[in-house]
Amino acid sequence: ISVHRQVQVPMIQKVQKEVQVPQVQYEDVVVEVPIQKQAHVPMIQKVQKQVEVPQVQYEDVVVAVPMQKQVQVPMIQKIQKHVEVPQVEFVDKVVDVPVQKQVHVPM
Repeated sequence: ISVHRQVQVPMIQKVQKEVQVPQVQYEDVVVEVPIQKQAHVPMIQKVQKQVEVPQVQYEDVVVAVPMQKQVQVPMIQKIQKHVEVPQVEFVDKVVDVPVQKQVHVPM
């Protein structure tokens, strides 16, 4: 026995839809671009020139310089000499001094 099945496949429908697209505006910007120019550079020449240089003359001057002389100084010697000093003798003397006493008298 053979069995047949039926399968339903959905249908696809195409529908057109209007979409708003934003407008694009282009703005031009002016940019200055430097231009390379060729310039003529003058040539430099080196020329030798004769220059007179004054001569320098040295003159020596004689100056008197004081000389140092050596002088002999005599030596000094210290000699000890014995001197006799007289002896001084102190003698103490006892002296009686009277003392006054004060007596207190009651009133």
